[in-house]
Amino acid sequence: MRSTFRLLANVKPARYLEPFAPTGLTGLVTHPSPRPTLIYLYTTTLEKLKAFPESSVYRQSTEALTRHRLQIVESTKPPGFDEWLERAKKIVAAEPERFKSLRRPDGTYAAILRDDQSDNARGEEWDGERIEPLSDGPVRSPVEEAQFNKVVDELTAGERGESDFHPNFMKWENEPALEAAQISDIENKIASGLIEEVIEVAESELKVVEELEKSKAWEELEEKPLPGQWTYFERSGSSA
Repeated sequence: MRSTFRLLANVKPARYLEPFAPTGLTGLVTHPSPRPTLIYLYTTTLEKLKAFPESSVYRQSTEALTRHRLQIVESTKPPGFDEWLERAKKIVAAEPERFKSLRRPDGTYAAILRDDQSDNARGEEWDGERIEPLSDGPVRSPVEEAQFNKVVDELTAGERGESDFHPNFMKWENEPALEAAQISDIENKIASGLIEEVIEVAESELKVVEELEKSKAWEELEEKPLPGQWTYFERSGSSA
């Protein structure tokens, strides 16, 4: 039913879903990269659940559901995935130190891409272009202006060395997108609404796991409950 909302919102079905297009649900737009997002959320949740005792019923049930959904997502590979993966492995192998901080305990890598598709965590930096003043500033004579411009040009000329303000950029190729039919197949197998809703649930579950881990909810209560505190009304049999 939810997938019908998406089709009605997009009017003309296409091979690929348009990122950030309406899904048909208020406040929810089409996710640009649902597969890697879900894999990250599920693998992170499973990793954090390892801190819980194996006897924890919450851990057992959450692990089972998360592994099941992770298997569904991982088994659905977009067209060109294997070729993309080989290219990505070569990039990582060429500069292992650069990707060291992104390496996860299970040996995979995770990163957040910027809008310009680079891995520069500092955001946009000054590119050496002349910055236009916000005001006219002090009045200079033509000679003084020429001398000032010459100094600026000399300072900004030449090759940039390694510094905090001139990082070496690296363009990263995104994982290929899933086809609309593949996304629909995942939604049908998970049976929890649109894939965007599945992502929201995965995000919430991860937050719950993190909070329970912080509070160590599986440990004994510091203050023991009063006698009968957890005893509820029970149905009593009729006496004849």
